[in-house]
Amino acid sequence: MGARNICHLADLMRHSWVMSDVAHLPLELSSFVGRHGELATVAAEVRAGRLLTLAGPGGCGKTRLAVRVCRDLAGDWPEVVWAGLEDVADGAGDGVVARVADRLDLALPDGPDRAGALAYALRGRRLLLALDNCEHVAASVAALAAAVLARCPEVALLATGRASLGLEGERVHRVPPLELADALELFLDRAGATGDPAAVAGARRVCDRLDRLPLALELAAGWAGTLTPAQIADSLSDPYALLDGGARTAAFRQRTLEASMRWSHSLLDDDERVLFRRLAVFEPGFAADAVVAVAGLPAPVALKALRGLIDTSLVVADATGPVARYRLLGVVRTYARARLDEAGETAAVSDRHLSWCLDRVDALAPLLETDRDAWRAAAGAEYPNLRAAAEWGLSRDDATAGRRLAAGLAWLWHLESRGAEGLTLLRRAAERGAGRGAGRETGERTPLQARVLTALAVVADTAVPGGDGYRAAHEALELPADPETAALARSLVAIGWVGSDLGRARAEAVRARDDARAAGAGFVADASQALIGLVHLLRDQHRDAVAELEPAVAGLLARGDRATASSALSWLAAATAQLGDVTRAAELAERAVETARPLHDVHRIAIAATRLAELRTLQGRPDDAAAVLAPVDEIAAGAEPPPYLPGWERAHALVALRQGRPADAVEWSRRELRWLPEPREALLLPESRLVLAAALRAAGSVSAASDVLTGLAADDAVRDRPRIRADLLAEQALLAGDDALRLQHEALRLRADHDLVLGCIDSLGALAALLAARGAADAAGVLAGAAERARETAGLPGGPAVAVDPSAVDPPAVDPSSVEQGRALPLADAVAYAMRARGPRRRPDHGWASLTPAERSVVDLAVQGLSNPEIGARLFMSRGTVKTHLAHVYAKLQVANRTELAALPRDEPR
Repeated sequence: MGARNICHLADLMRHSWVMSDVAHLPLELSSFVGRHGELATVAAEVRAGRLLTLAGPGGCGKTRLAVRVCRDLAGDWPEVVWAGLEDVADGAGDGVVARVADRLDLALPDGPDRAGALAYALRGRRLLLALDNCEHVAASVAALAAAVLARCPEVALLATGRASLGLEGERVHRVPPLELADALELFLDRAGATGDPAAVAGARRVCDRLDRLPLALELAAGWAGTLTPAQIADSLSDPYALLDGGARTAAFRQRTLEASMRWSHSLLDDDERVLFRRLAVFEPGFAADAVVAVAGLPAPVALKALRGLIDTSLVVADATGPVARYRLLGVVRTYARARLDEAGETAAVSDRHLSWCLDRVDALAPLLETDRDAWRAAAGAEYPNLRAAAEWGLSRDDATAGRRLAAGLAWLWHLESRGAEGLTLLRRAAERGAGRGAGRETGERTPLQARVLTALAVVADTAVPGGDGYRAAHEALELPADPETAALARSLVAIGWVGSDLGRARAEAVRARDDARAAGAGFVADASQALIGLVHLLRDQHRDAVAELEPAVAGLLARGDRATASSALSWLAAATAQLGDVTRAAELAERAVETARPLHDVHRIAIAATRLAELRTLQGRPDDAAAVLAPVDEIAAGAEPPPYLPGWERAHALVALRQGRPADAVEWSRRELRWLPEPREALLLPESRLVLAAALRAAGSVSAASDVLTGLAADDAVRDRPRIRADLLAEQALLAGDDALRLQHEALRLRADHDLVLGCIDSLGALAALLAARGAADAAGVLAGAAERARETAGLPGGPAVAVDPSAVDPPAVDPSSVEQGRALPLADAVAYAMRARGPRRRPDHGWASLTPAERSVVDLAVQGLSNPEIGARLFMSRGTVKTHLAHVYAKLQVANRTELAALPRDEPR
C-alpha cells in the first residue's frame, strides 16, 4: 500500500469515531484535502441560534467542506444531523420539511405551518443541523430556517448553496478556490501521480488552467490513467475555445468548470458520451440495473461506459451498501441534461426511464402482500426517480404509464409524510382519465381509472380524511375493475360509512373481506376484517370484536403492515379491556405504540398512545399515562391550527381526573372542540361528554354536569351504544339522590346484557355503596367483596371495600364476613345476586317480562323464521351469541324450540 493510501486510511480512521454522534452524514469516499484555515474559520462561525451559509458556484467544494466541519464538530454537539436536499422536488415546501423531519426522526402533524411544527418540536434540543444543496428550494429552506431560528436558541444551522438564503442575521461564508498547495495536493492525490518534478510541474499548470476549483480538478484527475499531468495541462491550454460564445460572459470560475466539463466530455469515447447524457434523466441515486435498462445500449457496453465515467469522476459511486449506487453531482447533471437536449433524446430516454420505474414498482408489488416494511424500504430508496418518472408520464399525450405508476405508489404516499405530493399527482392522473370535456360521460370507464381513483382514496384516507377520498372510492366502485382493486375500493367506502351508518359500514366491510379472500388479496381481507372488528367495538359487541380483530392483527403484522395493524391493536386492546382483562389490554396497547412509532404517522401514533394512556389511568397509573402522552403533546403543541388527534384530549382529561385536578379535566374535555369552526359541547363525542360531566361534578359544578348528561340522554348517537347508555345512567345516579339505586340497577342490567365486564365491576362497587348507605350491610358486603375480587382479576387497582363518592365524609361500614362471602362469587353470580337484591322492582325470573331487550329482539326475528346467522347479521351479533340468547329465552319461557316459541301467546306486558 502506497504512502498516499496509508495517509487516506489513517485520515478515515481518525474521523471514524464520530460516526455514532452524527446522523445521515455522507460518507467521505476519498480523502479530504486542504482548507485547514477555512475549517477553523467556519467551525468558529457555527453557533447555536445562528444560520451560517457556505455559498459559492457549483464545484467549489461547499458540500465537502460542510461534511468535514460537521465531523470535526461532532464532539462539541450532542447531535449533528445532515439533511441532503438535492433530490427534493423544486417548490416542494412540505418536501423540505418532510426530509428534515425524517432525518430528525420526528413525526409532524398536517397543517399549513409544518415548518413551525418542526421548529416547535426542536425547541428544547441542542443540535447542529446541516442543510445541503439548498439552491433549488431556497424559499422553502429559508422559511424553515426562519422558523427554527425564532424558536430554537440551541440549534445551529449550516446551509450550503450557490447563493445566500437572504435571512436577517444570516452569516455567509463565500467558499473560495483552493490554495495552490492544496490544489496541487488534491490533483496529485486523485491522479495517483508521483511527486517527481515533471508530474508536479504538469499538475501546477492544470491547477492554473482550472482556477484551483475542486470539482474541475477532480474531473481532470480522472484522466490520469489515460494522459500524463503534462498532457492534461497541454490539452487545457485554451479551455475557453471549447466554450460557446455566450459563456464568456459568465463568472470566471463558472467558465472554468464549464470548460473542464466540456473538455472531459470531449475526451470520452462515443459510448461514454452517449451514456453520460442519458444518465441525466436519473435523480441522484440509481443502480446498475437501472443504467442498463435506460441507457439504450447493450448491457456490457453500458457497464463498461459506466466504469469509464466513474474513473473520470463524472459519476460518483458509493459501493458501501449491499448494492452500489451512483449519482451525478448537480452541476455535472445540468451539463449532461443540456447534452441530452442537444441530441434530441430527452423524450425517448425519459420514456425508457419511466418504463424502468414502472417495471420496478410492478416487481415490488408482491411485497405489499408479504412484507410491507420491505416494500416501503425498497420503493422509498427509488422514490426520487419514481416521482420524477410519474411526473413525466403524466405530462405525455398518452399518460397511461404515468397513471399506472402513480397508482402503484399509493401505499408509499399513504404510509409516509408525502401525502400532499401524492394527492397532487393522483388527482392529475384521475383528471387525465376523466377526459377534458365538461361532462363525466367523456371520461374513460376502465380498470386503470378505477385503480387511480382507489389509489387517490387510499392516500386521502390519511392525508385529508373526509368526503373527497371516499367519493373517489365510490366512483371507483362504479367502474370495471380487477377483483383486488374493487375489494379495496369497497373497504374504503366502508371506512367512510363508519361515522354515520355502522350497519352500512359493516355490510360493505364484510363484502370487501369476502371479495378480497376470493381474489387472494390478503391485505385487503385482513384490513376489512379489522374494520368489521371496529364496528363490533363501536356496537359494544366486544367478544365479536375480539373474534374478528385477533386474526386480522395476526395477518397484518405477518405482512408488515404497521399502519393498519397498529390501529387494529388499539381496537383489540379496547375490546379486551371491556371484557375484563385490563392487563392483557395494556400489553396490546403497548404493542400498538411500538408498531406505530417507526411510521412517523401522527394519527396512528396518537391513536395507539391515547389508548395506552387510558388503560394506564384505569390501572391507577396516571403519571405513567401522562408520560405515554408526552410525545403526542410535543407534536400537537407545535401545530397551528391544532391537529385532530382522536382521543388525545379525553385521555388528558381522564389523567387530570385521576390526579385530582377536575378543573384541568374540564378544560381538556372542552379542548376537543377547538378544531371545529363552531365549537359546542353537544358536538363532543359521547365518551368525551361523559368525562366532561364527571369532571364538572368533581369540580362542584353539579348543575352544569346535569345539563351535559341531559343533553347526552336526548342524543340519537347513544341509542345503539349500550356502554354509553349504561355509563350515562351510572353518572346520572351520582346526581340522583333517592333515584340512584334504580339508575345503578338499570346500568348494571345494560352492562350485564352486553358483556361489559368493566362496567359490571363498577356497578357492583356503586351498588355496594348505595346499599350500605341504606343499612343493607350484608348485601353491601357481598357486592363489595365481589367487586374487590373482580377488580383483582381484571388487573385493576385495589380500593376500599365499598366504592363511594369522593365527597363522602365517612365510608359506610360493611360486614367483613359478607365481604368474604362476596369474594367467593364469580362475577356472573355476583351480578345475578345484585339483580336479585334490587327488591320488588327487579325483573321476574320467568315469562315475557323476564326477557332482556336483546333477548326480545332475538325472539322477534326468530319467530319471523330467520336463521341464527341471519339474526346475527341483523343485530350485529355472532351466531354463538344468538344461540346463547335463545337458550336463555327457552328457559325463561319454558319452551323447547322455535315452533313452541312462535306458538306461545305474547299477551304479557313487554
